[in-house]
Amino acid sequence: MARHGKKYNQAVKLVEAERLYTIPEAVELLEKTNTVKFDPTVEVHFNLAIDPKYADQMVRSTISLPHGSGKTVRIGAFTDIGNGEELKKLGATVAGGDDLLEEVATGKIEFDVAIATPGMMKKMGKVAKILGPKGLMPNPKAGTVGENLEQIIRELVAGKFEFKNDKQGNVHSIVGKLSFGAKKLQENLEHFVKTIKDVKPTGVKGGMYVNTVYVCNAMGPSIRLDVK
Repeated sequence: MARHGKKYNQAVKLVEAERLYTIPEAVELLEKTNTVKFDPTVEVHFNLAIDPKYADQMVRSTISLPHGSGKTVRIGAFTDIGNGEELKKLGATVAGGDDLLEEVATGKIEFDVAIATPGMMKKMGKVAKILGPKGLMPNPKAGTVGENLEQIIRELVAGKFEFKNDKQGNVHSIVGKLSFGAKKLQENLEHFVKTIKDVKPTGVKGGMYVNTVYVCNAMGPSIRLDVK
C-alpha cells in the first residue's frame, strides 16, 4: 500500500472527501494543497457515463484552452510537399517525408504529437505499429491531418491539443500550471467542462453523462467538482 509524505497528508486534511466544490472553491484549494516546490501541473479527471466498446459512445476531440495548457509540445510533421524546413521554422521539432518515416521506423521518436498531409497518410502504415500504441498516429478527427500543416502547427504551438477517453470511460488531461493564478485556472477549467459536455456522444442516452470530475495538482490530493 502506497504511503504518502507529511505534506501530502496535511494537504488531504484540507479537502472534505464527500463535498462537491465549485470551480472557484476548488481553484482556491489548489494553492493550499500544493505539496511540491516546483510549479505543478494542474490536472482534471472526468469519469463519463459512456461504454467505450461502442464507436458512437467514444469521446475524442481537440481543445484550445483560453490561457493555454502551460505545456511545450514537440511536433513531428510528416509532409510530402518538401516544406520541412519551413515547418521547422514555424515550430515543428522534426519534419520530413520518407526520411522521417525511416527515422521513426528505427524507433527514434522525438515528438509528442504527429501531424501529416493526406498524401503522407498513405505511407504512414509503415510506422503505424510503432506510433499507434503510443497514441501518436495522425488522425483527421483530432485535427492532425490536413493540407495546411502550417496552420495546424500554429494552433498546436498556441496550445491546441487532443483529448480522448480511455478504456474505462475516463478522460485525463491538464488545464494549466498552478502559477497561472486563480482567474486563468478557473477560466480554463470552465472551458474544459463545457467542451466535455459539448462533445457528448450521440450514442449516450439519458440525462447522466458526466459522472464525476476531479481536479488536483500533480502529486496532490483530488478535489471533486460540482459541475451540475
